[in-house]
Amino acid sequence: MAEREIPDDLARLWRLPLGTRLGRPAELDVDTVVRTAIDLADRTGLSGATLPKIAAALGVTPMSLYRHIGSKDELIALMSDAAFGPIPQPGPGDEPWRSALSRWAREQFAVFERHPWLVQIPISGPPRGPNAVGWMDAGLRALRATDADWGAKIGVITVLSGYVRQGFLMANQLDTAHRAADLDESRALRIYSRELTRLVDPHRFPDVAELLAAGLFESVPPPDTADEDFTFGLELILDGIAGVLEGDEKTRA
Repeated sequence: MAEREIPDDLARLWRLPLGTRLGRPAELDVDTVVRTAIDLADRTGLSGATLPKIAAALGVTPMSLYRHIGSKDELIALMSDAAFGPIPQPGPGDEPWRSALSRWAREQFAVFERHPWLVQIPISGPPRGPNAVGWMDAGLRALRATDADWGAKIGVITVLSGYVRQGFLMANQLDTAHRAADLDESRALRIYSRELTRLVDPHRFPDVAELLAAGLFESVPPPDTADEDFTFGLELILDGIAGVLEGDEKTRA
């Protein structure tokens, strides 16, 4: 059986040539279309990066875009991979795995901050594009000095990247909700606490009642509460990873 050729969408993702083009060079290329789409998404959200709007920004017809992208779904894949660039650079050769993974997670969070629309794109499978594969490579590199097998390494970076994505999504949605209600986080939490205190029956929800009575939500959180929350969760996951890695080392000893 002949080896399957690389699909056109994957070839475009990796910027591989697709056959021989005759005549004058095209006025557009994949990179120009994708950069324009990303700029629109950064300014107006993913829903603003429509083919008509991209075409209008480029001064071409929407149909002409199909010379460079196969479909709107393919455009989303191209945008996603491009937005995840550049690939994280390796740290010092002797960098501990925990420090390397922490840096990897924080750099990934920064990508979502630059391009919040990325969290709206459904995950449809493992990394396919060069930047996405580069992030996977960087995550695996962080674990290179450990004794974890490949399955465990993939599991670690999958859990960690999932936490980063969900952590950003939650922080972003809360910030959007607070802005819409014209509330800061501390006031929103105080309102939440006082409303629930009137509703929560200590016999039905004893631990929640005790939590509310403790006054945690009445205290004014520091300005960097979101970062502290992210750090707490990140350290919790890294502690769990450390426990698994150390347990594996003891088992093999």
